[in-house]
Amino acid sequence: MVQTDRIYLSPPDVGALEEQYMLDAVRSGWVAPTGPYLTAFESAVAQRVGVDHAVALSSGTAALHLGLLTLGVGPGDVVVTSTLTFVATANAITYTGAEPVFVDVDPVSGNLDAELLDEALTALARDGRRVAAVVPVDLLGRAADYTTLEPIALRHGVPVLADAAEAMGASHAGRAAGSFGAAAVLSFNGNKIMTTSGGGMLLSDDGELARRVRHLSTQARLPVLHYEHDEVGYNYRLSNLLAAVGLAQLERLDTMIARRRAIRQRYRDQFAAVGGVQIFQGVDDDDDNSWLTALLVDPAEAGWSSGDLVDHLQQCNIESRPLWKPMHLQPVFDGTRSFRTGTAEVIFSRGVTLPSGSALDDGQLYRVQMAIADFLVGRA
Repeated sequence: MVQTDRIYLSPPDVGALEEQYMLDAVRSGWVAPTGPYLTAFESAVAQRVGVDHAVALSSGTAALHLGLLTLGVGPGDVVVTSTLTFVATANAITYTGAEPVFVDVDPVSGNLDAELLDEALTALARDGRRVAAVVPVDLLGRAADYTTLEPIALRHGVPVLADAAEAMGASHAGRAAGSFGAAAVLSFNGNKIMTTSGGGMLLSDDGELARRVRHLSTQARLPVLHYEHDEVGYNYRLSNLLAAVGLAQLERLDTMIARRRAIRQRYRDQFAAVGGVQIFQGVDDDDDNSWLTALLVDPAEAGWSSGDLVDHLQQCNIESRPLWKPMHLQPVFDGTRSFRTGTAEVIFSRGVTLPSGSALDDGQLYRVQMAIADFLVGRA
């Protein structure tokens, strides 16, 4: 077999502009955590999303952690979140000493099931538990239904922290992902729609909340000449160098989203006539950043499973993965309370993500599609 370079799911898409901005930041001498690129990056993201305040941090997980702390989450509390998410969402809840409670998802979007959220909040209140926050997750770059979810949380007196880690550039009801809730978080990890290598951001219209996040992210140091600290803080600030990369990425964001949407459409066309297979999250990409394209495979109808396709692509040196394993099935959260319909488990068992990165060139995409075509012919 001829050796070919591996094709990855969602590698970073960086080029000349990122290099230019990074080199400028290095030459400026602002290589410490703060600097003009950091300030400019925060301002530009806040303007793009339509919020008043943005605090750039070392990761999306750090943003979740500090967002929860500033909302008053602590030991003895519970925080309700989606069971279909990356583990960072649940981990950040445990960092505060609170307990995560997992709620199942809508079968079309894979996002938090609003009706089940209402049931969960009612049951937890009846049991005397203090629900300190609700954390919806914008799965694979599709914003959750905040039009429905936020009034439910408000009725129960619970603040919303939106986990928009995967959703920069997406929208819901005419508003940008990251603009919902008391605060929202973004991730700029290397595999996201835009990257700062590692990094994240907290967004909010609440100036005091943003001020406290900024304070905690710099070791809770008070503004005096000597080192003085009024509470336990964290070393969570994003560096000026990485912010330079982020600013360049933000300028290219719309082009990168357009490329991912075009790739999704190619997969949609390829699988249109294949029985038992559908593009996950529906057919409308207008509000979706198309971060990852995923399929749902019904093995009874298709005659093959999502795992079969993953195995075949692996043999072709092409990365693909199942969708997130639900948090209530993770060993680390064994015994954690959950409210389930079984939907997340079906999505996990049938889902597969395909190479979706905006850096994927036409030759690489052709190779992926030919590998898929060979797979389908072998099972016809």
